[in-house]
Amino acid sequence: MKTRKFLALAVLVLGFGFTSSAQKTVMVGGAAMYPNKNIIENAVNSKDHTTLVAAVKAAGLVETLQGKGPFTVFAPTNEAFAKLPAGTVDNLLKPENIKTLQTILTYHVVAGKMNASDIAKAIKAGKGKASLKTVSGGILTAWMEGKDLYITDENGNKSKVTISDVNQSNGVIHVVDAVLLPKM
Repeated sequence: MKTRKFLALAVLVLGFGFTSSAQKTVMVGGAAMYPNKNIIENAVNSKDHTTLVAAVKAAGLVETLQGKGPFTVFAPTNEAFAKLPAGTVDNLLKPENIKTLQTILTYHVVAGKMNASDIAKAIKAGKGKASLKTVSGGILTAWMEGKDLYITDENGNKSKVTISDVNQSNGVIHVVDAVLLPKM
């Protein structure tokens, strides 16, 4: 009898454990983004981020984004890359442009893990704006319009966060609708 109760309790606890984990999983680009996988392990499954993944590979940044982190990544969608002038992405993917590509990609990364609530607190503390220092050394400006979170690059271009708080084992991803560009 004790064994049966113990097994029933164990199954119940395991069941809740799996349910709890599944609730934290977010869908991006038609794929589940699991919080126990790293940024690259999740990103390669998103149909909305094939251009970003190709760029990360071309820039030699896969190993970095699989690292311990933590990182906050503002991840542009394929549609965001498509908004760039014709030929821009193809040109950036050429081996001779690796340094520029690395600079642009690391401009989308902030050291540390900042969920949307952390960014909102920083915006409030900054009286409406928060400056986020990127891994490339540039600055992104976060701000809110109503409940929507926006990121502005150093050139004044704005990007809306369309999916926030996609937690990863080594940080968090926020999906954005435009490519952010540093001053070059």
